Amino acid sequence: MEEIISPQKIAQIVVMARELGRAEGELRGFIDRLNEDEQAAVVAVMWIGRGSFDVEDWEEAYQTAMAEATSPTADYLIGTPHLAENLENGLEAFGISVSDAEDDALGR
Repeated sequence: MEEIISPQKIAQIVVMARELGRAEGELRGFIDRLNEDEQAAVVAVMWIGRGSFDVEDWEEAYQTAMAEATSPTADYLIGTPHLAENLENGLEAFGISVSDAEDDALGR
């Protein structure tokens, strides 16, 4: 996962998703600026976090996200219930501290 997208970028999405009412435009812009590989990786991490895939199935989750990308990724992610929580769970499944990644993303 880390070779495709940094945990800090996912943490930035988590931070914005927690404030969706206030930060939806910023979140949408951030996701839209990610390249196709990074967008698929975010979706795959979210799927792992909600239990649709196991962390051992990373490659399958990632390839499925690439193949099934039929709508804009920002629309899909923003419309997903519990987005922040699922991304946090996904990072934790990879053994990545969400708070450390958030601190790095926010320059703390």
